[in-house]
Amino acid sequence: MVVHGSGVCAPVAVPEYLEKTYWWAYTHPNAVRVFERQWLVNLILWGNFSRLRDLALEEMGPVITGQALQVACVYGDFTQHMVRRLGPQGHLNVIDVAPVQIKNLHDKLGKQRQVSILQQDSSALQFANDSHDSVIVFFLLHEMPVDVRRKTIAEALRVTKPGGKVVFVDYHKPKLSSPFRYIMVPILKTLEPFAMDLWNGQIADWLPADCKTLQIEKQTYFGGLYQKVVIIR
Repeated sequence: MVVHGSGVCAPVAVPEYLEKTYWWAYTHPNAVRVFERQWLVNLILWGNFSRLRDLALEEMGPVITGQALQVACVYGDFTQHMVRRLGPQGHLNVIDVAPVQIKNLHDKLGKQRQVSILQQDSSALQFANDSHDSVIVFFLLHEMPVDVRRKTIAEALRVTKPGGKVVFVDYHKPKLSSPFRYIMVPILKTLEPFAMDLWNGQIADWLPADCKTLQIEKQTYFGGLYQKVVIIR
């Protein structure tokens, strides 16, 4: 799928799994009123939000000069920090499938000449092949069923230019010595039913067959509870 010449994307529906599983966190208007608090998103990540945000954005370089894509809105100041890195020729596209999240990001950012906020499904992006210099996916994959996760990863790679970078930051199975290996299991099983797949596998496991030989770098943090995976297209 490609974006229309007018720049207006074809309408998309909120996926059924998202409405059923995450209505309380993302799709209901009250979700924004509850979760759009910097201290709360930091607490959810055990005080690691700023560190993980900065680790992800460092991969984009100190100045973003090309076309960047953020796949899904993020509570907190993630996007604001990304916007600050935009150089004079840089442009940021942010997509999300939930209208309430689109509105919330518009409210947070205000008018931004170098930012486009679009309603799109991450598993069927409406951008042309090789259209972005960098793509970032921040704590999204663990919220997806396996089939949607595969498609989202494939789409992120598809829209990235050869030599461009795709950055994933998400949960990871902690080391045996980490107490979070045990603390997080009931939390994730209760609130994040798709997250355990990510614990028991590798992001590289869900790459398209023709992308298996790409350069992949993985680092883990906070006793292995979080991971950053960088793929060079």
